[in-house]
Amino acid sequence: MRGLICGPKLAACGIVLSMWGVIMLGMLGIFFTTHSAVLIEDVPLKEEDIFPDKNPPQKIYELYNTVGYNCFIAAAMYILCGAFSCCQMRLNKQKVSSSVQLLDFISFY
Repeated sequence: MRGLICGPKLAACGIVLSMWGVIMLGMLGIFFTTHSAVLIEDVPLKEEDIFPDKNPPQKIYELYNTVGYNCFIAAAMYILCGAFSCCQMRLNKQKVSSSVQLLDFISFY
């Protein structure tokens, strides 16, 4: 088959991991863009981001939004990987069905 790169088990694993990545990174993106206080340790803060600024919360909120958008971009990449895995799964099913048809044809004659 043309375009068949990975087998059925690897394609299924890719689908499962992609679904998990989309769910987790989508939720993290939502929590970062809503400025969740629990995730403050994951925001790349520096001392110069906080002290010389006249309005430090605004700079922190911008960093939260940046990290949230990065999470959404990574979730979109997981969607693409999941679509690739679905295509591979479909190609594997077509390969199996064509093999079964060939065996039926050979056993008929």
